[in-house]
This record gives sequence, C-alpha cells and structure tokens, in this order.
Amino acid sequence: MMKDWIFSKGSGIGLITSQYPLYLRDVNSYVEAVVMANFFKRKTNWLNTRMGFFLLIVVLFWVKTYIAYQTEFTLGAKGSVQQFLLFINPVPATLLVFGIALYFRGRLAYWLMLIIDVLESTWIFANVVYYREFSDFLSFGIMKGSSSVGNNLGKSLAQITHLYDFFVYVDIIILIILLVTHVIRIDARPFKRRYAFSLTVLSFALMFAEFGMANADRSGLLTRTFDNNYIVKYLGLNEYAAFNAYQTQKESATRASANASDMKSVLKYLKQNRVSPNVSYYGKEKGKNVFIIHLESFQQFLIDYKVDGKEVTPTLNKFYHNNNTLSFDNFYNQVAQGKTSDAEMMLENSLFGLPQGSAMTTYGTQNTFQAAPAILSQEDGYTTAAFHGDVPSFWNRDNTYKSWGYQYFFSSSYYTEKPGYSVGYGLKDKIFFKQSAKYIEQLPQPFYAKLITLTNHYPYELDKKNTDFPATKTGDKTVDPYVQTAHYLDQSFAEFLTYLKKVGLYKNSVIVAYGDHYGISNNHRPAIAQLLGKDKITSYDLTQFQKVPFMIHANGLKGGIKHTYGGEIDVLPTLLDLLGVKNTDTVQFGQDLLAKNRNQTVAFRDGNFVSPKYMKVGGTVYDTKTGKELELTAAQKKTVAKLQNHVTTELSLSDRVIYGDLLRFYTPKNFKKVDKSSFTYKLKPAMERLADAEKKEKTSVVAQNNGKSTVSDYKTDAPELK
Repeated sequence: MMKDWIFSKGSGIGLITSQYPLYLRDVNSYVEAVVMANFFKRKTNWLNTRMGFFLLIVVLFWVKTYIAYQTEFTLGAKGSVQQFLLFINPVPATLLVFGIALYFRGRLAYWLMLIIDVLESTWIFANVVYYREFSDFLSFGIMKGSSSVGNNLGKSLAQITHLYDFFVYVDIIILIILLVTHVIRIDARPFKRRYAFSLTVLSFALMFAEFGMANADRSGLLTRTFDNNYIVKYLGLNEYAAFNAYQTQKESATRASANASDMKSVLKYLKQNRVSPNVSYYGKEKGKNVFIIHLESFQQFLIDYKVDGKEVTPTLNKFYHNNNTLSFDNFYNQVAQGKTSDAEMMLENSLFGLPQGSAMTTYGTQNTFQAAPAILSQEDGYTTAAFHGDVPSFWNRDNTYKSWGYQYFFSSSYYTEKPGYSVGYGLKDKIFFKQSAKYIEQLPQPFYAKLITLTNHYPYELDKKNTDFPATKTGDKTVDPYVQTAHYLDQSFAEFLTYLKKVGLYKNSVIVAYGDHYGISNNHRPAIAQLLGKDKITSYDLTQFQKVPFMIHANGLKGGIKHTYGGEIDVLPTLLDLLGVKNTDTVQFGQDLLAKNRNQTVAFRDGNFVSPKYMKVGGTVYDTKTGKELELTAAQKKTVAKLQNHVTTELSLSDRVIYGDLLRFYTPKNFKKVDKSSFTYKLKPAMERLADAEKKEKTSVVAQNNGKSTVSDYKTDAPELK
C-alpha cells in the first residue's frame, strides 16, 4: 500500500494520506486543537511556579470565605463601603497567613500552604456550624469552656451540620490531586526572601488601609462595639480571631491588675441609678418559699399561640393571665454566647453575662459573688437548692453554684436513669419534675429552689409516645417541632403545679417562671416570618422576637400584665423587693420592675437596646411602638446617644466587675463572703446533711406530714413511668 507523508515542522503535525484521505476540515480542526492546547499550556505554566500556586490557593480561599459570608452569616452589610469591605476583607489576613509558607523551600512550602488552608478552612467550617444555631462566632471563651459543655454541645452541633458545609475543603482536595498527579508541578527553585517579606509588608499595609476605611464608617469599631458581627463584617474572620484572643488575654490581665479603687466608679454608677421600691409590693411575699422555673428556650410568642386551633401552652397561658400573677409583656432575654448560663448569671446576681464565652465557665470557680442563694440564706434563713437533670459540670455549675452559695445541687447523680428517660440534654421534664419531688419535700422551709427544664431545648427532639401536639408547617425542620416540645413542657409544668397545690406548697410559695433565652435563632427568618404571620421580617421584628415570658405568682398577690420594659438583669432586685430583703447597698445592675421611677432602657449584650420610644439595632433606630425606621432629628440623635451611653456604661461596668473580680474588694453590710468549702454536692454527704437539717428545723413538707413522704401524691402521665 502506497503511503505519502506530509510533515510540517512548524506545527508538529504528521498527515497520512492513502486510500482513506483526511479531509481538509479535519486537518484544520486538529491544528486548532493543538494550538489551543499549546496556548493553554503556556498560559498555565505560571501555576508551576511557587508564586503561581500561592496566588491560586489564596484566590480560592478568598472566594470560599466570601461565599460563606454571603450564604451562612447574617452580617448586615449596607451601602457600597460595607459591601466593598466585606468583599475585600479576607485578602489581607490570607496573604499574611499563607505567605508564611513562602519563607520555606521546596516541597515544604507547598505542603505548608495546604496545611494552613486546612486549618483556615476548619475555622470557617466551625464558625458556619456554630453560627447556624447561636447567631454568633466562636470565641476563645467558648472553646476554653467547651470541656464543661462538650457532651451536649456536640449533640447540638451534630444536628445542625449539613453535608454542604464540607464544601470548604473541596478546593484543598482538588489542589492535592493536581499536585500528586503532577498536573501542577512543584517549583523547587529558591524563592527570594525579599519577595516573601514584601508580601508580608503588603498584607499589613492592606490591613491598616482596611481598618482605616472601617473605622471611618464605624467609629470606635474595636473600642465601642459589643457585636462580633461588626468585627467580621468590617475586618474578617481572622482579624476577629486575633481581636478575640487579645480580649481574652486582656481579661486575664485585668483581674491580675484590679484593686479596691476600681469599685469606686461601679458604686458611684449604682448609687446614681438606684430606684426606690414600690411600696404597694415591697415585702408583700416575705418569708414565702421561692420556686424559680427555667422554661428552657421559651419565647413570649408562645403565650396564647395556637397551632391548628389548639393552644400550645394552655397551662402557662392561664398562669400568665391569673389574677395573682404579675406578668410582663415587654420582657427581653439579654443573653449572649452563654445562653442559659448568662440567664442564670443575671437572675442570681444581676450581673450581665460576658460578650464572649460564659462567665459561669470562665469565672464561676474563682470569682467572688453576692448571689441570690447567699443573700436569702444569710438574710432570712432560706434553704437553697438547684435542680438540673444533667451532669453537674455542664456550664461549670458544680463549681459556680458553690460560689453563689447554693447549699444543695440535685443533678443527674440524684435521679434514676433508665432507657427512654432522657432526651437531648437530659431528663425529660415530666420525669425530672416527678423525681425532684422527693428532694423538694425534704427542704426545710422557707426555701429557694431553682428548677431547670431541658426538654424544650434544641434540637427539639421528642419520641412519638410523648408527642400529642401538631408541629408547625413552616418547612423548617429545626423550627417545626419547637411547639411540640413547648407543649410537653407546658404539660410538665401543669403536673408540677398540681403537686404543689396538693401538698400545700402552692399557697405558701412565690412561683417565678421565665424563658431563659430564645428557642429559634435569627437564622430562621423565613420560618419566623411564617410564625408571626408576616411576608417578611426586619431587624425590628427579630428584636421583638427576643421577648421571653416573665411571671411572678403568689396567692393574694395583686397581679396583672405589666407593660414596663425590662429584662433578665432586673429579676433579682424585683424578687428581693417582693420578699422584703434589704437591697440598698448591693452590686446589682438591674432595677425593680415594679418601681415607678425605673429606667426602662433594656441593654442587649451586643450594645443594641430597646426603650419604650426607641429601638436601636446596629446603626438603625426604630420607633419601638410602630417598628418604623427613623430618620433622626438633631434632638432625637441626642436622646438616642444618651440612651446608648447608658447601655455602654452599664455593660462595661458589669464586665469590669466580673473580669476584675471586684466583689472581692467590696462586701455589703451584714453580708458574709461565701465559703465554698462548706458545700458538697456529692450524693451521700449531701443527703446526710439534708437529713440532719430536716430533723433540726422540722419545717419541711415531710415533717409537716408527720414524716410521711408525699411523692405518691405526684401524678404524671409520663408513659415511661407506667
């Protein structure tokens, strides 16, 4: 067979002609393909340089960070300046951190870049998952205290981790494959140190430029704000981590350097802002037992709320509207990352939780406190006890409660545990209340008893045999079962009240029921809009959604729904005034909700606030009554600035008390510093101590019942106990 060869050296193409000729268009197509391949090869040769690979990995990290900003976080970037800063803010820190690898040679530089990418991507991943539930970014305070909440926090985070969250690692996998298959070749040539140093200098220059623009748009960004969203929005996730690390170190240094003179500004502020109690209520409930019922994750909107025509919480609705119940319909949760622990800090101490982490976890063991249990024990001889159906170390309660003066802490070791008894974070509420009765009946009266419910906690899990209420139909799997666990909590509360009435405690007790924090975070906006019957919701709506119920009930108490604005910081002074406990020289940042001349500005932990007239969320001010966004006049700006100054001062001084452990330098009259060593929460010695106290004082329910237990009087329909 005859063959003819046509060879073009320029193109590198060989053409074979025979009895099966190639058509000219086929030749042209082949030539074009090769040319394009050569062109692509020339254009991608830069990837085979160290600088080329560095730029590629930086750009990919930049892109995925920005995608996370836009899809997973609610940062509220408004206007061209904020949008630009949000877009550009990953760059400076990325250049700085990844640029470290350029100081190293050969393969090591490449693998260091990949390792840095893994670490940085994990930081994004962790914040995405955490933010989804807590509407905040991870802090070193939270990570430091993770050992005290790790078991339960792990359960929650596992529920909210989505498969697509692992998208942050996809680029790393691709880059590794490209390196291993030699599609991208490692550049072993030395990289000049001056180039690496120049990149480092450039990254710092960009940081300063970025901060300058940010501070111009939001003055005092790092000195005035209490909101982590602002730091991330303006500066970036890495910068937030650095700033948070600095704050954490500063907090430790603050305690070390604090002295007695630091209390002067605190006491001066409190003296100026102290209010007189309402004479109509002061001391009206003196000497009565006190029950504090933590309604876990319970929000105000649930009161009188119906699903398919059925009341979610019929018992709490009646309790709320009872003539002997003081109910507050403008009462807000003021928690931050500490959630229930923040609520407890405010309830027991009238001190705010911290802007990052949990004060109970970080400072609960070492700090000096003047908390409700110690005050009531010392002033009026109260027996004090806390009840919690989970491990005692959660939120460091086993140590913090000693610092607060709790004589008894009935935690998981005191309760019978069997399969099906627990869900989520601990004992189911019906079982918890039922089993708590055997300890309540032994407490010498008067007593102060705090019971923390758990079933209405995210992720709102409840087995079918305990679920007899319809879920909402928002389509949000996190939100829809919320009303079911809330209904179960309501049923549990009903059974507990029935028991109190039967054994005679109801008529001789003050019963405080309140929602400790939100149950549905702001990250569920479409579902929240449906729950509220709105097409869309604003920041105003979300702030109003942070209301939680607060109710005080006692036989003979002149009740009614009060419209005063307040929050959890105000619980303790309100309760102490009702009980007639002297409260004139204590360090408490709240004010009696019943006082006629009280300040009604409610401070949120992020520095925002709500008052009867104005609500401030970020840089926006709303009319509190109408929700209308306001364009402030000069006079209004002055008023809002005054309110903001009050909030900032209040939060700052409260933080100063905790960070510096300032209460070690100040003791109110007739108050003795709590001796933590005098308490033990171990089952056997604690029960022996309780038995001795019961025999000595003979005021317990059991003693009044001629030594006979009343536990059989507690009736529950819990299927697990049948």
